[in-house]
Amino acid sequence: MDTNKTLREHISALVDGELPEADAELALAALQERDGKQAWDLYHLTKDTLRDTPAPGLSPGFAKRLAARLALEPAPQPPDSSDSSSNSSASGSNGAAEPVGLAAILANPSSS
Repeated sequence: MDTNKTLREHISALVDGELPEADAELALAALQERDGKQAWDLYHLTKDTLRDTPAPGLSPGFAKRLAARLALEPAPQPPDSSDSSSNSSASGSNGAAEPVGLAAILANPSSS
């Protein structure tokens, strides 16, 4: 059994208000650890994005300013197949931040 997976599932259920009372103590204990706190924050961000709730701490007009700055960026170029350093794993990026950021922008395109 993968304990970390079980704890993340408990934290997710807690965020959604679906955690059985018998598992609450375990989930609350997991929130005392760094990984548990990160999972809590990520699940809340995901839930807010899916519900089209603005994320806390973003200033008015954030999405509009971000879209304008992204429009100024050069278009991504396909990786050179002869260059093995273009692999995202080799560059140290796991690619996790991009989908989350894109989801936040797409979920609330009319924010200003």
